[in-house]
Amino acid sequence: MGDTEVRTCLQCGDKLMGRTDKRFCSDACRNLYHYNANNASINYVRNVVNVLKRNRRILSELNDGPEGTKKVHRDRLLEKGYNFLYHTNTYRTRAGNTYVFCFEHGYLELSENWYTLVRRDEYLERAGDLRKEAE
Repeated sequence: MGDTEVRTCLQCGDKLMGRTDKRFCSDACRNLYHYNANNASINYVRNVVNVLKRNRRILSELNDGPEGTKKVHRDRLLEKGYNFLYHTNTYRTRAGNTYVFCFEHGYLELSENWYTLVRRDEYLERAGDLRKEAE
């Protein structure tokens, strides 16, 4: 490297002084540079988790029927802000019915925009068993 080459901070563009392998002028610039570089993927994950949590909350609030089941119209789910694109898993029965779950809460699409909301408490029991095994 020649002495005439001007090195600049990757974040703010200020002139760098000191070590030849220096890339940032300060800790603040280094932190901001790496925050911005990782921010898009972090925000994506955070947004997906937030949608899943909202979907779970909506299903939980609407499913106040006996035995953890209740019939509800699609418009009611949409009115509450439910996003049908996001869920945690699906379950297909031997009869060919497909349940869509958001954690332990889910639904079965019936017909004409009607859904049966369900709750699978065994998911919670399994999660508790896994937690105990980890301890």
